[in-house]
Amino acid sequence: MELLMTPEFWVAVGQIIMIDILLGGDNAVVIALACRKLPPAQRTKGILWGTAGAIVLRVILIFFALTLLAIPFLKLAGALLLVWIGVKLLAPEHDDAHGNITASDKLWAAVKTVIVADLVMSVDNVIAIAGAAQGAGEGHQMPLVIFGLLVSIPIIVWGSQLVIKLMDRFPIIITLGGMLLGWIAGTMAVSDPAVANAAAWTWVPKLPQTDVVRYAAGVFGALLVLAIGKWVAARRPKPAETVTA
Repeated sequence: MELLMTPEFWVAVGQIIMIDILLGGDNAVVIALACRKLPPAQRTKGILWGTAGAIVLRVILIFFALTLLAIPFLKLAGALLLVWIGVKLLAPEHDDAHGNITASDKLWAAVKTVIVADLVMSVDNVIAIAGAAQGAGEGHQMPLVIFGLLVSIPIIVWGSQLVIKLMDRFPIIITLGGMLLGWIAGTMAVSDPAVANAAAWTWVPKLPQTDVVRYAAGVFGALLVLAIGKWVAARRPKPAETVTA
């Protein structure tokens, strides 16, 4: 229990909550679309069961992700994916990703739609949360993942409109979220077994596993995502303005 009171644990919990709010906003939309045709008496049940199923599924996926990240080079690949996700957060594409969500008037059909859609949309969340969990030590990873998800998913489901309004009013939240993903990518990359284990993969350059190296890699990752995201956003053509007669 004392280990759960360490600063590293609560920093990682905060990162997981922020990641899930930033990357999980679509979940609230999916739940609403999938349950919109249910009778009012069943709508709350559909939302609760769909959310519960999505939480369980995501915990299972993150468990496997944490196990796989112990394999050499997978953290490096995960870091590159996180940089890409961070850039997408700063320079989003303008499309409708929810047009294929089919509503149902049957409770369990709606729940199944929510769970399947969440599975398809959870890759970015899973990699980012697994990366954040790495910073809390071996004994902390799954407890903080479960705690972070239990806290953040209700925020997404019942507070999504408030979160969206806050992001629209304070765009710095999005920027900080993208930079957080870059930070996690940097710290994840330097802890990959291929560059951290001096006895294995001797042909790969090794990095000292010190706090200075870890923080420097995090700062570099955050600034990299910020720079690439701003560059991509600047080069992307702006939507044509509507001309009124």
